[in-house]
Amino acid sequence: MERQEVINCIQMQRADHAFLDYKKRIKSLKKLYDNILLMKDEIFAALKADLNKSEIESYTTEIGMVLCEITFMIKHIKKFSRPQKVKSALFQFPAKSQILPCPYGCVLVMSPWNYPFMLSIEPMVDAIAAGNSVVLKPSRYSRNTSLAIEKLVEKTFEKNEVIVVSGGREENAFLLEQDYDYIFYTGSTAVGKIVMQKASEKFTPITLEMGGKSPCIVDDTANIPLAARRIVFGKYLNSGQTCVAPDFIYCDKSIKEQLVEELKKQITLQYTQDPISNDNYPKIINQKHFDKVKNYIDKDRVLFGGKVDDEKLKIQPTLLDSTFDDPEMNQEMFGPVLPIVTFDNLDEAIAKVNSMSTPLALYFFSQSKANQDKLKTFCRFGGGCINDTIMHIASSTLPFGGLKQSGMGQYHGKIGFDTFTHYKSVLDKKTWFDMPVRYQPYTDKHYKLIKKFMK
Repeated sequence: MERQEVINCIQMQRADHAFLDYKKRIKSLKKLYDNILLMKDEIFAALKADLNKSEIESYTTEIGMVLCEITFMIKHIKKFSRPQKVKSALFQFPAKSQILPCPYGCVLVMSPWNYPFMLSIEPMVDAIAAGNSVVLKPSRYSRNTSLAIEKLVEKTFEKNEVIVVSGGREENAFLLEQDYDYIFYTGSTAVGKIVMQKASEKFTPITLEMGGKSPCIVDDTANIPLAARRIVFGKYLNSGQTCVAPDFIYCDKSIKEQLVEELKKQITLQYTQDPISNDNYPKIINQKHFDKVKNYIDKDRVLFGGKVDDEKLKIQPTLLDSTFDDPEMNQEMFGPVLPIVTFDNLDEAIAKVNSMSTPLALYFFSQSKANQDKLKTFCRFGGGCINDTIMHIASSTLPFGGLKQSGMGQYHGKIGFDTFTHYKSVLDKKTWFDMPVRYQPYTDKHYKLIKKFMK
């Protein structure tokens, strides 16, 4: 799409208010649902080409999650869109007060490459459910999935409703110069800073979904075999290219050896003896990112794994013996390398986590209710799980989002609808009576009445 056409579409979307009628939103989301099912084989093929994802992983982590969000919104849009009657203060008599859920207008959705279908379509669904039109910018790194998304959008929506703009950094810069009513960004913190700066120039409200070093804390009361099973699942899904994957294990030093042995067993059970040859094991997205993750593997500290295949862009699930002084602990891993660090007591672990950049997710494995409560109370993080990993993102009833360096704002389900909604307050004052006490000239009698009402 030529740039002038994009500008024209943005202006048209802001003027047309195509999704003001909630019935049209429901109809459009039903059409989107049907078209996703019609195109599912093309989407599977695109995800296979971009990330070597298996069909079951593609459905579970991408298509299935989108379908669930669409189903939730179709069921609830009518209720969410109703004006909310609220009580009017006595001194406002006679009046009625309402809160009107209104769409912002035209929303820019910028999505990443690691879950290229889900992280493009799910926020788009929430935006449409709230009545907005959308300019969707998928990642250039997941080119095949971006093309499938473009085809899906063209089959489903008119240009005054949703458009897809493809390309790389130049297109990102171009899009960020345009005027929107809301911006929703998922990706790196570095680009997130640019998005926030550009949005601030036009006072555009934003949601930023980023990442960070999400800790997985394991205390000495944990069910170690089960913890290892669930950690391996959450860490190595999509070959570790997950914003909420456990970025490092922070475990009580007394259970480290047992935990490492169980992790080794689970990697072999879930990914076979040779994960690199396992066709269901995803690859790293591109050479640049492959080299970055590969360079974290210090052979002298490898506890398990460490093999790589430069041609296939695959890295074996790897366990690394680490300290906070090692280079892999300075930034988000975003790959299948899992550093393991130890602590002496839980208070030390909580203090250390709170001294770091606020993580998008935190996971805690413990069978101690007191320890669970302490961690939930005193640790800062976006969201997380007790005795599991990453599964908190798979629910339309739980808001998902970061905090400080890991993001701002949330979405999924009702919170997703709220994110893309401006709640307009309206006081409807009646004309058959006008209370005189608010008007000058003020008198002592008026003042006494005001104090009686306003307390």
